[in-house]
Amino acid sequence: MLVVGGDNLIDLIELSRDDAAVSFAGVRGGSGYNTARATARQGQDVGFITPIAQDNLGHFLADKMVADGVMLLSPRSEKPSSLAVVTLVNGQPSYQFYRGDTAERQVDLPSLNAYFPKDGHAFHLTSLSIIAGVDAEAWAEFFVAKHKAGIVTALDPNVRPMLISDRESYLARLWHLMWHSDVIKLSDEDLEWIYPELSFEAACEALLAKATAKLTIITKGAEGALGYCNGNRVIVPAHPVGKLIDTVGAGDTFMGTVLSCLNGADPLTQTALSELPQANLQDVLSRAAKAAAINCGREGCDPPSSAELL
Repeated sequence: MLVVGGDNLIDLIELSRDDAAVSFAGVRGGSGYNTARATARQGQDVGFITPIAQDNLGHFLADKMVADGVMLLSPRSEKPSSLAVVTLVNGQPSYQFYRGDTAERQVDLPSLNAYFPKDGHAFHLTSLSIIAGVDAEAWAEFFVAKHKAGIVTALDPNVRPMLISDRESYLARLWHLMWHSDVIKLSDEDLEWIYPELSFEAACEALLAKATAKLTIITKGAEGALGYCNGNRVIVPAHPVGKLIDTVGAGDTFMGTVLSCLNGADPLTQTALSELPQANLQDVLSRAAKAAAINCGREGCDPPSSAELL
């Protein structure tokens, strides 16, 4: 089983406003939530270890996840669902997050150890869960322990600068995680935030010199993606999008596809990653780019199935 941990929440997106009211549409979200669904839709055995609320919004989240084939590993929480509110100011989006004492943050080391399945051979961690708080520390400690135990660890921090109040503390945790990651995925925006003073190429070199991952992936949106593994560098272009609807969940779909491809017919192992041929890496990233493009042709995060990718 591939196990995913990270955020699950409801995105409330402003549709309209007047003197009387503001109207919102609520959609499912969260990087961990999206990635788990994307991986499961491609036929993988996936478990989601972050608690989901028992409230009506939690049912909205959980029902879709289960329908996509994801196993909910932790008991449902009595705490409320997290919210991300997206409002428009002069046409530009403004974000507010409501995550204090919510269901997704009810994690600690004993519970994570208790609910991680015995057949779990890979663990992927994402985004908001590692920003701050006792839950972020628990995630980090658990992640490092799994890596040391020989379980493949994958990380997609999906940096959210507006939520990071203590840059140095966050960076220290991020590097601690990256030093214990077998797979790292960063966007070019993530990389720019980590190395604001460097050019893209220089930032890539700095990251590779400092991080110890067996596979490092940098996505660049419409400019494609780069992969570094076993001294090889692979560049893949973005896959054409027939009609662009939006880019919500594209990065998560990309990562879910990478995990699905790496797992393949045989369970993903640290040794297999160390021996990944360049041609295989090219195929993995190309398939991930295609999946992300299909998702961009749909509204919201709606990852493709294996059949659709064929």
